Amino acid sequence: MSQTSPQWGPDILGPDYQALVLTVPARPGPGAQNGPVPEGSWRATLVRHRRQRPAQNQPSPAQPTAAPAQRAPVLFIHGWSDYFYNTGLAEFFTGLGHPFYALDLHNHGRSLQSLELGGYVADLADYYDEILAAQAVIAREHGAPEPADVPIILAGHSTGGLIAALWSKRFPHLVSQLILNSPWLEMQGGAAIRRAAAPLVHFADLRPLMRMRVPERSFYWRGISDEALGEWPVDQGMRPPRAFPVRAGWMKAILAAQQEVAAGLALPMPVLVLLSTKSMLGPVWSDHMLRADVVLDVRSLALRTLSLGNSVTLERIDGALHEVFLSRGPVRAEAYLRLARWLRGYAP
Repeated sequence: MSQTSPQWGPDILGPDYQALVLTVPARPGPGAQNGPVPEGSWRATLVRHRRQRPAQNQPSPAQPTAAPAQRAPVLFIHGWSDYFYNTGLAEFFTGLGHPFYALDLHNHGRSLQSLELGGYVADLADYYDEILAAQAVIAREHGAPEPADVPIILAGHSTGGLIAALWSKRFPHLVSQLILNSPWLEMQGGAAIRRAAAPLVHFADLRPLMRMRVPERSFYWRGISDEALGEWPVDQGMRPPRAFPVRAGWMKAILAAQQEVAAGLALPMPVLVLLSTKSMLGPVWSDHMLRADVVLDVRSLALRTLSLGNSVTLERIDGALHEVFLSRGPVRAEAYLRLARWLRGYAP
């Protein structure tokens, strides 16, 4: 890791948030040198929440009104073709005394260098070094000489949840608890579909950047963006409504990662998985999609949680979107109450 002394700067989310650029060596492969960064490097962006002004909203039932004692720091990893913008999630954790950080992975969001190669990796392990760099910064911020002295609560959404689960297997001593928000642990339709899809990307080694023909819909963006039917300001330059192009090498990496999960991760830390109670994956928009996961098959995900470890809690949230904490107010309030209950038991 080439990160030296942290130089935090202003962030797009306002004065309560600061951003720090992390530069790590790039692994060789297609898209490794994807923008104006030092040759052979990747750039990721770490964001932290530190309240500079009084909260504008009343605290939720899960949040105390007095300043809480400091607890384990949280590091959040966004999903594919996404970035961090959920200020409510940050304020929830800091309100409970957990220092909050989020990481925009290389070629995503604040770290986006190329729309054409947005989100591309040939191996999800390509993200490991930047997560390690973020964890090292967090440890230094909390006065620890070694990262293992400050284990983090690692949280991830969708593909970020898949990455977080695999990273926790590789570095279990750095993770105290794991929170997975609609993690992409399995292909839509289950293991049989994943196995059937594998031959379709066998040519990825020859043409890893080949764009695959898959349905490209804006249903999820429509449900979250305040430019459509949602409540959240989502920058289309950072999070395209129809997501990034799906490329053969990236899909091969996803299938390999999901196969690793299916074989069993044996994670030693407590794991919380949050999912909607239903999916709606059809090709035609319906307003009922505002109360369902329109991206992943939650039934397949729920079954696959059994492969994570021996201490796994599954919470199904009625009416939740693919990103549970971007759902409508009453739905996400219920999700936060369940998250707070789990934290009281496993991260006191």
